[in-house]
Amino acid sequence: MSMVHVFAVITAKPGQRDAVLEKFRANVPAVEAEDGCIEYRAVLDTEGAGAFQTPLGPDTFAVVEKWQSMAALQAHAGAPHMKAYGAAVKDMLADRVIHVLSDA
Repeated sequence: MSMVHVFAVITAKPGQRDAVLEKFRANVPAVEAEDGCIEYRAVLDTEGAGAFQTPLGPDTFAVVEKWQSMAALQAHAGAPHMKAYGAAVKDMLADRVIHVLSDA
């Protein structure tokens, strides 16, 4: 199987995005240390991108991930630090959409 890509769209409750991002960033070193993690980062709207951009909005950010395999992604999803992160932010989130993708 080829590399696994994840594109997650995380929407915080109004005014909570910075708090969620703070907890996300604190968790990044543990995720990057996982076997099979190639990339794991949060991204925000780029200012001044022009009319062709569809903004995520002020309460939303995306997470771009790359994993060596589906097994590595599944291990990541069940990792204790991910469960702790999920518990820490669950009351701050309005929505979460996760897309798991393969190379075309």
